[in-house]
Amino acid sequence: MTAQETEEIQAELAAALPHEMFCFQCEQTAGGTGCQWHQGVCGKHATTSNLEDELTGDLVAYARCVHDAGVASPCAHASLPMVEGLFCCITNVCFDDDAVRALIGSIRERIDHVSGRHGLDAADYPAYDMGLVWNADEDVRSLKSLLLFGLRGMAAYAYHAAMLGARSQTVDDFFFRALYGLSATDDPQALLDLVLECGRVNLECMAILDEANTSTYGDPVPTTVDLAVEPGPFIVVTGHDLRDLEQILEQTDGRGINVYTHGEMLPAHAYPRLKEHPQLKGNFGTAWQNQQREFREIPAPIVWTTNCLMPPKDSYADRVFTTEVVAYPGCTHIDADGDGRKDFTPVIERAIELGGYPERHGMTGINGGTQVTCGFGRKTVLDNAGAIVQAVKDGAIGHFFLVGGCDGAKPGRNYYTRFVEETPADSVVLTLACGKYRFNDLDLGEVAGLPRILDMGQCNDAYGAIQVALALADAFGCSVNELPLSFVLSWYEQKAVCVLLTLLALGVEDIYLGPDLPAFVSPNVLGILQERFGIRGITTPEQDMAEMLA
Repeated sequence: MTAQETEEIQAELAAALPHEMFCFQCEQTAGGTGCQWHQGVCGKHATTSNLEDELTGDLVAYARCVHDAGVASPCAHASLPMVEGLFCCITNVCFDDDAVRALIGSIRERIDHVSGRHGLDAADYPAYDMGLVWNADEDVRSLKSLLLFGLRGMAAYAYHAAMLGARSQTVDDFFFRALYGLSATDDPQALLDLVLECGRVNLECMAILDEANTSTYGDPVPTTVDLAVEPGPFIVVTGHDLRDLEQILEQTDGRGINVYTHGEMLPAHAYPRLKEHPQLKGNFGTAWQNQQREFREIPAPIVWTTNCLMPPKDSYADRVFTTEVVAYPGCTHIDADGDGRKDFTPVIERAIELGGYPERHGMTGINGGTQVTCGFGRKTVLDNAGAIVQAVKDGAIGHFFLVGGCDGAKPGRNYYTRFVEETPADSVVLTLACGKYRFNDLDLGEVAGLPRILDMGQCNDAYGAIQVALALADAFGCSVNELPLSFVLSWYEQKAVCVLLTLLALGVEDIYLGPDLPAFVSPNVLGILQERFGIRGITTPEQDMAEMLA
């Protein structure tokens, strides 16, 4: 059965079954149209999805209350619940109804507080009905969805920056202003303006997080990471939050417990301050969508620090620990104290109890490689900018490809492996986010003294890739669109959406996007994006490569 036939069957089922929920925010959405019955494709139950709609409606009500109160710039204390609430609603973050209800309660408390201080009646700010978005005119729904999902993605980056004490008033203010706009206007042009502004503000948000990460942990350096697991007790840490990993490393120092990254945490190996901990050994497994297979019977605990949690299988459910806004019913949650410190003792004790593998446990990337290299961050690449520019001028480097974004389970994502394999020997592949697991264990050799695959980090490190592109454009005295540079992006969830909006806001053209175009982008809105920015869906590696090199 082909992928198209499967989607057609899913669409027929969706039409026949009672509609208990509606969600189309991620690439895997049922039938390519939306998850609408008792459970989403991600595994989230309709009750949870509907609670997250209620939470989103309360966030909109909070924004309206702040607007009516005339509060120009909400303080950090007022903004963090907004950020947490948006972050909670990202795909594969929170599956726990009680956790969502707790966030709803905190937002209602903020509405009561703001309304009380400014002579308003909290009863005038009920949860905004998200059905007004999902059932709106197709193009209005599309633009509002782009805005909302971009905000959710940006909230994840803002949250991680906040955990390191970094905040941006511009970013915080925009969350409130944009959610107010989502409820206050149906004007397509006004909504499109907010969508592109979301992209511009996200650039600042990623810059704040970049500065927070590098000032705390040092600038990443090229690092080769082993994919095997050494004998003895160990802990796997997945997600994006470096502060959580740091605390686990601090608490396992000298304990005889090794620590392995997973998924988007792989780039942690390149940060000098984190590398100081000798028990940070290697990377376990590949991208997030393979976790239910790779974690089967794992003799170690796994800590989820952000999104990419899938419903745990019975074979490892008792080893799952969550923290921050990630939550799953029945799994142990590690909370922070008032100073942001977390006690990971339950995780450490579980690692000792399980004992790890009795001997070295070999693992590989999806292409059979036993090592991967990361750490080609903004500073490392820009430090070599002179040599790179000269190599282009001399003809040693003919083209750059930025191949990055989210990975996922949907058929067709082997496109990105095949595409990278097809890149010319005189080209450089920049990559970031978990989409790199499709090809990061390939050995493509070197060009102009550099590895042909340069792993720039997590999805938020798109900021670094953008700075590299701008620096190269400046060196050649041209625009980014005039560089021998092609963007080939894979998307799955909302952090990829806000990065895409940032590229569009910067005027980047001719982006290739796949494996499918988002279900929430209407034909008319897609037409606008194609006309203004040349955005297009992927076809075959051979055809797309020929177009790019032409």
